[in-house]
Amino acid sequence: MEYFQELGQQVVSLATYPVDPNKRIFWGYLLSAVFLAFIVFFISVKKKQPQQSFLKFLLPHDVWWNASARLDYKMFIVNKIAKAIFIAPFLLTMPMVALSIIHCLEFLFGTTHPIILDPVVITIIFTLALFICDDLTRFLLHYMLHKIPWLWCFHKVHHSAEVLTPMTIYRSHPVENLLYAWRMTMTQGFVVGVSYYLFGTQIQMLDIIGANMFTFAFNILGSNLRHSHIWLRFGPTIEKWFISPAQHQVHHSLLPKHFDKNFGTFLAVWDRWAGSLVTAEKERNFDFGISKKDFQSHQSLVDIYYQPFKEVFYRFDLVKEKLKSIG
Repeated sequence: MEYFQELGQQVVSLATYPVDPNKRIFWGYLLSAVFLAFIVFFISVKKKQPQQSFLKFLLPHDVWWNASARLDYKMFIVNKIAKAIFIAPFLLTMPMVALSIIHCLEFLFGTTHPIILDPVVITIIFTLALFICDDLTRFLLHYMLHKIPWLWCFHKVHHSAEVLTPMTIYRSHPVENLLYAWRMTMTQGFVVGVSYYLFGTQIQMLDIIGANMFTFAFNILGSNLRHSHIWLRFGPTIEKWFISPAQHQVHHSLLPKHFDKNFGTFLAVWDRWAGSLVTAEKERNFDFGISKKDFQSHQSLVDIYYQPFKEVFYRFDLVKEKLKSIG
């Protein structure tokens, strides 16, 4: 009975997403996205199409009620259930990881007295370390999801979206969700553990309404337009340092020249170092999605959840056959 109550609470908690500053679809971030969309509309659309209304530009029926978008809405709910049933038992906790890091550092270097600095300086160092390590590990995992064939089988679910809306962020396979959950726990645990070892109980995060200051800035500057039909560029100079919403749309492009580009979330420096950075052009001239062959197996909830496992097992069978032939 308690299990079903917990499951029910998980589903009900979806209603809190619009009021939680740590969620992408927090009302404040959505409102800022509307404001930025209006700027794009006024500068890029209104002059070319004077009769076009902002509301139709912002909420076109063929995008928001597309079959692909409707799958996103369903996955938003189903993935929450999947997390409660299948993912939660495998999750680590951040304090557990942090304590392990502290014990390792004490074993290697012995116990130390906390470094005494101005509390403001420590807060800035800790907040910045959390943000940079989080952004870097997101990039690394995203890179592997594309480059490792069996991981791509699962990540392909996200790229199968034919249209993008802010809800597309929740279009991901539970296996990918588990990997990102592990990444977040390990990253936060590592930073907290090292920071506690260096600074003791002085560490605290600089936040804005409960969210990391840098994460808040990322979300307020148009994170919800990353998955949208609205082409918001920052310009080539800024886009060499920060990933714009348009650059992430390039990442979802069907054009071969855009494959495996712009893996970054906020900072563009990781892509520059990896040679995968592409700045956004003045206009978008491509469609979203995956190949027609792959798309056929991603048109229903059952296919989306089942097909990646089928592909992975097929790949393992091919490896076994090759090993047998070599032997």
